Amino acid sequence: MLPFYHTVKQTGTHEITIQKSRFIAHMTRAETENEAVEFIQSIKKQHGDANHNCSAYLIGEHDQIQKANDDGEPSGTAGVPILEVLKKRKLKDTVVVVTRYFGGIKLGAGGLIRAYGKATSEGLEAVGIVERSLNQIIHTKFDYTWLGKIENELRGANYKIKQIHYLDTVEVETYVSENQVQAFMDWMIELTNGQCTLEKGEIVYLEEDYERE
Repeated sequence: MLPFYHTVKQTGTHEITIQKSRFIAHMTRAETENEAVEFIQSIKKQHGDANHNCSAYLIGEHDQIQKANDDGEPSGTAGVPILEVLKKRKLKDTVVVVTRYFGGIKLGAGGLIRAYGKATSEGLEAVGIVERSLNQIIHTKFDYTWLGKIENELRGANYKIKQIHYLDTVEVETYVSENQVQAFMDWMIELTNGQCTLEKGEIVYLEEDYERE
């Protein structure tokens, strides 16, 4: 599993107009090729009256699955520009379909490449990108007398708390980056003077909005 990667935040659409042609970018996540193909087919069905529904997807930890389809546009002017945007953004498990309703003005090969690339880029900006980072959930149990201090320390250190269980003792579930697990556990022991029990839980991806610098 990758320590972190970027992908599209959610399923969404974004439309732009270039020389009277409508370009509608549709995007979603797809962890398998079947999911990508199903999404593409659903958009083609939804926009069956469009001139073109061009698509591309990038799937797998090492981008093992890559496909681009021009759907009737001149070869290399639609699917590949969409795919190149995904590669440039270093996105994973992402599928994009750009629907075009022809507005009567021909754009030429260069114009089409720019148009499909722009539709994809602006669509990604509109829908949003997230960073998914691998975290281990650490279960920390302690007496209620430590609750205020530990909760303040965790929030002050920008750790994300998944859940707090109020039982005979308090149990806090905290997301911790894999490379910080031992340091976190040592810190908890120090904070409570050893008066806590720690247990490693499941390993999951935590999502946060990602803004390019």
